[in-house]
Amino acid sequence: MDVTVVVVAMAALFAWGLLSHRLERADLTAPIAFIAVGAALAGLDLVDGSSDVETVTPLVEVTLVWVLFSDAARLPFQQLRRDRGRYLRLLAVGLPLTILSGWLVADWLFPGLGLWLALLVGAALAPTDAALGIPVVTNPLVPARIRQLITVESGLNDGIATPVVMLAIAGAAAAAGLEHAEGAGGAALELVLGVAVGVIVGGAGGAALRWARRHRLAAESFAGIAVLALALLSYACAIVLDGNGFVAAFCGGLAFGVFAGRRAPAELEFLEQTGTLLASLVWMAFGAIAVPITVDAIDATTVLYAVLSLTVIRMVPVAVASIGAGLDLRTILFVGWFGPRGLASLVFALLALEALGSHADEAVAILTTTVLLSVLAHGLTAAPLARRYGRSAAAAPEPRGPVSDPPAQSPA
Repeated sequence: MDVTVVVVAMAALFAWGLLSHRLERADLTAPIAFIAVGAALAGLDLVDGSSDVETVTPLVEVTLVWVLFSDAARLPFQQLRRDRGRYLRLLAVGLPLTILSGWLVADWLFPGLGLWLALLVGAALAPTDAALGIPVVTNPLVPARIRQLITVESGLNDGIATPVVMLAIAGAAAAAGLEHAEGAGGAALELVLGVAVGVIVGGAGGAALRWARRHRLAAESFAGIAVLALALLSYACAIVLDGNGFVAAFCGGLAFGVFAGRRAPAELEFLEQTGTLLASLVWMAFGAIAVPITVDAIDATTVLYAVLSLTVIRMVPVAVASIGAGLDLRTILFVGWFGPRGLASLVFALLALEALGSHADEAVAILTTTVLLSVLAHGLTAAPLARRYGRSAAAAPEPRGPVSDPPAQSPA
């Protein structure tokens, strides 16, 4: 990589650190800024997106591992019991319906994709990224219960969708006759192993860290680094045992959060900050690699699918899942709209591009178009719609009592 690219990337990160508060108040989010930096690097021919996919793959994979682990580990399970019915509705009903509808619409609009790549598109665009709607999940005008609902859904749906994405990539590779393809059956076995490894490593690591704290063996200054290493350990152990590392990272985070005790959120701060740094670099890579592919392949049908994915394909399942949940129409529309597609979706796109090569170009173009549109649409509407919804919700508060604020989301 040219040193000029490093200079530009680091200068962009530093500049955002200096001006982030003011820029976010102007409704400019970090993903928008870093995508623009990456696209500029590609436009100036400082990076060659077509040849740099393999170079950024390790960065992309490590980023997804840390995001999956931290999102799962920081969920305050003890505080979620009160509204568990709503969470289960969104994750057990809304998410599968979103994947299914996205799959069917992709297969209908893009018959050349085939069933596996259509499934990849539907599953990769199902996870939401609450970090793209920071003004929503941090605005005190929005009821804390609704902010927590959006945050919890975002924290869990990427991990739940990951097995479907991996199955789709394996199936697409087998259908294309690629040499490394192992088929959906082998991928399913990897998923089972990934779950087992993640639960064992994450649970054991969390219990060990809790024991070490109780006996004053662990230095607080190194605890964050230990958790960062534990996330990668979950992933690496699964890979060594021919399991799925991403599923292991997600399940490892869940187990860690259960067994690590009350100090777990504090120990996750370093992991989350490191993940934010890598996520920022991934957004730049997205701008440099995926945006040029999108510009070359975009057409009216792709834009139509992106619009449907952000609206009907997301909002109708949310509405169906919310039947009987005690939410009014205004809240259902608000939660349905703020399902931005972000880091997980673009990571899945880059992984598909790395695994399937040119066979995934059309699917990647659909994914990147949807993510790019989501970054712009949700980034620009988050603050004004949050203020408007918050004021209207204050006039008719929920009669179920207060709830603590949701865990903070990373801005990237």
